[in-house]
Amino acid sequence: MSRRVLITGATGFAGRHLVAACEAAGDDVVAAPPSSQLDLRDPAAARTLVAGARPDAVFHLAARAHVGMSWEDPIGTLADNVAMTSALLEAVRHEAPEAVVVSVGSGEEYGPPETVPTTESHPLRPQNPYAVSKASSGLLARFYADGYGLRVIHARAFNHAGPGQEPIYAIANFARQFAEGLEAGADPIVIVTGSPDTRRDFTDVRDVVRAYRTLAERGEPGLYNVCSGVSRSARELLVALGEVAGVAVDHQIDPAKVRAHEVFEIRGANDQLTAATGWRPEISLEQTLRDTLAWWRAR
Repeated sequence: MSRRVLITGATGFAGRHLVAACEAAGDDVVAAPPSSQLDLRDPAAARTLVAGARPDAVFHLAARAHVGMSWEDPIGTLADNVAMTSALLEAVRHEAPEAVVVSVGSGEEYGPPETVPTTESHPLRPQNPYAVSKASSGLLARFYADGYGLRVIHARAFNHAGPGQEPIYAIANFARQFAEGLEAGADPIVIVTGSPDTRRDFTDVRDVVRAYRTLAERGEPGLYNVCSGVSRSARELLVALGEVAGVAVDHQIDPAKVRAHEVFEIRGANDQLTAATGWRPEISLEQTLRDTLAWWRAR
């Protein structure tokens, strides 16, 4: 079903893929300008944006999204992310109250898991400023749904990867190193990591944005994990990348990169999302790695 959609954070990693997915589906896409051109923290600017877009659906991806940088500026991270979410929801309340809003959160909101896989009912114990800001945005989403009757969905996305991601994230970083090694004719390719066996839940970004779009079409207001339900370690990722690239890997462990008290496994449960929308991941990890490596080799 095509519709008129407004996307914030449209120039970011997931945002670019969401724009492409919506356009491919025939949606009329309004991509919000980047922060250098539009201050979404400003309620008046947010209202002007929503009023001009006249959206049937709003996808809110704009955020200060880097965990490490959030430690350097915790106040700014919390203030900016909460201000953008609240200004946008208030704008929708006044200018497009019938629109469905998909507010994008993070699996980081849960903090160290008490149970694995982690469901939407798991207590929130965010462990970094970014996670606190996303948990706060999730509470705002619930408040605007309960208090004002808006159709607001909060999607807690776990790790995602794919072509075009910045190399500050694991899979993109590994793929870039492989691309550089292949270009130099290295065999084996030497990769140095921290903890080799900690496990994380990765989903291809193209599956993630398909989940956002499916939630806007079929989801009821509430919380939904967006995840694969499968965890992989750095060791497994590097073995798989070596197979995709057709080269040997010399995986070395640097004790200085091993984080103290790191959570061993983070893995989400996607049953609620699947039951509500029928969504399931379609792109294999091997395909994600192949496409990400190809993207880096083309640069």
